Amino acid sequence: MTSSKTLRRHFITDLWRGVRIIWPVLTGLVCLMALLGLVVALLEKWPLTDGLYFAFVTGLTIGYGDLVPKSPLGRVLAVSIGLSGILFTGVIAAVGVTALQGALARVRDS
Repeated sequence: MTSSKTLRRHFITDLWRGVRIIWPVLTGLVCLMALLGLVVALLEKWPLTDGLYFAFVTGLTIGYGDLVPKSPLGRVLAVSIGLSGILFTGVIAAVGVTALQGALARVRDS
């Protein structure tokens, strides 16, 4: 049981260390998605809150389909939001995998 607690502690430590390093990238991607969502909302004459909702639902690749841009520029921006969300998710996953590998290596070595 001590091994799992130690592994968990090392993982959280390594994850936090990784997030502290890449937080500017994560913040930039979130701000980019939000900004693009607001632009889509203005183009489509949606409320701004719907634009933010659309951006994060699209960016996290959930895509409920309740809001769909009709204008060509809105659709291009929606694709850009989706790509930004894929980058965001990939960076988070990469940090998590790296943290888990580091934690496993430290537990194995001790």
